[in-house]
Amino acid sequence: MNTCFRRLFIVFLLLVGASAFVWRETSGEVDARADEALRRKLYADNIRKTYSYSFEKGNISLPGNAAVAGNDFLEPDAFPDAAYCGHCHQEAYSEWRQALHSNSFRTPFYRTSVNVLIRTKGIDFARHCDSCHNPVGVLAGALDPNSTMDRSFDRDGLTCMTCHSIQSVRPLLGNGSFTMGVPAVMVDEQGNRIPGKVPDAEILAHTDRHSQAVMQDIYKSPEFCSACHKANLPPMLNGYKWIRAFTTYDEWQNSKFSQRNPLTFYSADFTTCQNCHMKRAPITLPDYGAKHGMMASHRWLAGNTAVPFYYGFDQQLTKTVEFLKSDNFLNVDLFALKEAGSNAPITPLGTDPVNIRPDETLDAYVVIQNKNIGHSLIPEVRDLYEAWAQFTVKDAAGDVLYQSGYLNPDGSLDKRAHSFTNRPVNVIGDFVDNHMVWTIHSMAYDDSIQAGRSALVRYQFHLPADIKGPVTITVSVNYRHLRQSYLNNVLGKDHVAYPVVEIASRSRTLNLGDNAPTAPAAADNPDWMRWNNLGIGYLDQLQHEDAIHAFEQVVHLRPDYKDGYINLGLTYIDWEKYEQARPPLEKALSLHPDDARALYYLAFVERRQRHSDAEIADLRKVVEQFPQSRDARRELGISYYQQHRADEAMEQFKALQAIDPDDLAAHYNLAILYRRQGMKEQAAQEAAKYTIKRVDPGAPTYSLEYLRKHPEISTESVPWHMHTDLPPAAPATGGQP
Repeated sequence: MNTCFRRLFIVFLLLVGASAFVWRETSGEVDARADEALRRKLYADNIRKTYSYSFEKGNISLPGNAAVAGNDFLEPDAFPDAAYCGHCHQEAYSEWRQALHSNSFRTPFYRTSVNVLIRTKGIDFARHCDSCHNPVGVLAGALDPNSTMDRSFDRDGLTCMTCHSIQSVRPLLGNGSFTMGVPAVMVDEQGNRIPGKVPDAEILAHTDRHSQAVMQDIYKSPEFCSACHKANLPPMLNGYKWIRAFTTYDEWQNSKFSQRNPLTFYSADFTTCQNCHMKRAPITLPDYGAKHGMMASHRWLAGNTAVPFYYGFDQQLTKTVEFLKSDNFLNVDLFALKEAGSNAPITPLGTDPVNIRPDETLDAYVVIQNKNIGHSLIPEVRDLYEAWAQFTVKDAAGDVLYQSGYLNPDGSLDKRAHSFTNRPVNVIGDFVDNHMVWTIHSMAYDDSIQAGRSALVRYQFHLPADIKGPVTITVSVNYRHLRQSYLNNVLGKDHVAYPVVEIASRSRTLNLGDNAPTAPAAADNPDWMRWNNLGIGYLDQLQHEDAIHAFEQVVHLRPDYKDGYINLGLTYIDWEKYEQARPPLEKALSLHPDDARALYYLAFVERRQRHSDAEIADLRKVVEQFPQSRDARRELGISYYQQHRADEAMEQFKALQAIDPDDLAAHYNLAILYRRQGMKEQAAQEAAKYTIKRVDPGAPTYSLEYLRKHPEISTESVPWHMHTDLPPAAPATGGQP
């Protein structure tokens, strides 16, 4: 064999050997996947034999919405534990261990209420809660009366691999509306998921295949968060009807940060949930996921101070408090003081002079703006969280002359405090104090502040005749997680005090007599915005004349501000004075042609004046600019419906359901339109959804019973109520006795 041929033969043998090696490795991977698939099938077959499909045959998670690719059970050990991920991701693991996600199931604050559900109705009903709080347990089939499964996985709640195995979400449903893939930390060369653990060295050698397995574009979207941060109480849970629980995602979608809603009072850059709650920060521990020494925080900082306080997670607690106090989330404005009973118009403190005297009763107007939160204050289980306004008046010696929103010695909140919370009630009109959500039948009170809006809070107090000035007035918004009575339910009455965080505050010190204008503080809004926020507060309290006056001051101070004119038009429309609404709306459009917000409200004027073509043209322009505007889609659908343009109306209502599948107007109108089209089955489905989702006409009676028994909350439920300790003034009398 000559030298040249020998060399070629050796190369051939090497190539064959290499091919054989690759084939053997690939074959081994195929065999391993086949073994894993067989093991999963055997596991699922075994669970399925005794599993209680209590609500729908074949549906694993009802009354939750969690799902698995292939619609079958996953064994708990299919999920590599977080400690395994922590080998390479020490920073993320360290943050996750103290975060709420890793403690989503085990905390007594969650377990107390879910255990009541299990004892009351059965463990299968807890799939509703655990689809978000413990998806491993739900998808493994552990939440079943017949299960004897080892539940050691409970301690980890939401692990790395529960979130990083999700392949898709149904973002509009909530209650855990995700689809879980078979957990995998790598894919093979063909992109097939490799179940289970893989040696660290193999991952480091193929980081691209690791990333392909554990990262999806949707993880960076608000829709991903919506799978759990949106919830409802379905009839199969409560045996009553569909009730909305919370809609954090919808609130974001309607906020200025989504840029999907033209009707916000203010505008802002596009911001996702992750931009706020997973901000990139420098790492302190080695982590291969970091870029340039920075990575997205896996602490998910928000408002939960109770869990880190309970477990002694000092770093998480400190960072949570810093988060709550760090940004300009709220603005507190002590807007005005005026003599009680006076008809004099209110003017902004600091900008205009004010005179206060001894032995005088004063009304204080406080405006609290939800300035930079992408959802409401408070966003989710409002019956458990506690945020409130604290108002204090002190004399020169620091003695308290009046206060509202204080904590009692037992830790409970002043009953007459202005709190940004709600009061769900059951069928006998009692407050659902222990988070037994399946017993909720009505909402007696809800005073949350939606994103971008403002609350107007009124206080009345008396200055003593012998008062020594100056007088200091302080307003703050305080927050506690959780409400004291719920902490008592969980921990008993003798527990230590849980943290109270002051999110925002404003003080003003006033001399007795005349007070000249003062320079604004750094955090104060400009005057035009102060008036604008006051107008928003008046508008939400149906004080239309006062709202008009406030918005007139806005356009006086900023004649170039188109939204000031739109706010005037909106107020006139809300007041049902459509003729007066047209000029300010047209003025806004002269400043900003084709402005979607102005066009939307002008369409209402056109509708009232029977200018149908103009009405539809205006709304179509809005939809073209904001295709995900639920309000514009709804109103355009109604406009088409009223003009007997059935196909176009149906198109808009279907588009609306793609944004919000729970919209009552869409269900109602589609039921009628389908029926007229002869589509009886679709009509019946929409009619059924409308019936189950609309408010029970009898529900207000449960609320009235609660308000009758709790006059302090009844007073709070009146939008324009006054907070005071003073007795009501005696009615004026006249004539001869």
